[in-house]
Amino acid sequence: MDIEGLFDASYVRVLSREVEGQSFFEAFYERFLVASPEVAAKFRDTDMARQRAMLKKAFYHLLAFYASSHADYYLQEVAISHSRAHLDIPPALYDLWLETLIDTARDFDEQFNDDVELAWRLVMTPGIVYMTFHYDRDGPSG
Repeated sequence: MDIEGLFDASYVRVLSREVEGQSFFEAFYERFLVASPEVAAKFRDTDMARQRAMLKKAFYHLLAFYASSHADYYLQEVAISHSRAHLDIPPALYDLWLETLIDTARDFDEQFNDDVELAWRLVMTPGIVYMTFHYDRDGPSG
């Protein structure tokens, strides 16, 4: 199975499509915000247009982390900002984030199947592990 190829092709498909007038990242956040009262509370005073732009940027850094196994400065800063000492994004919310991401990708990719789902999970998981590992630590190391 070509994990990177499956993921890359699916990612191109989801970014090139609108569902019910929404882009992939818009649909993701709409779902994520209603997935849990804790998520809704974390985003209560958030500029969502800015947040979507930040997610797109972070998403590319998560992909780079998968490809290189190296956390760049940006991903380190995101991990610090999401730690208990700052925004306090608990590890359990990353599971919900991933499930919401997968559900959104499923709706945006007409070719989504078990292999594509596995590819998404395998590509996203290293970055999620990195983020959750640093939740209770002073700061990440590269």
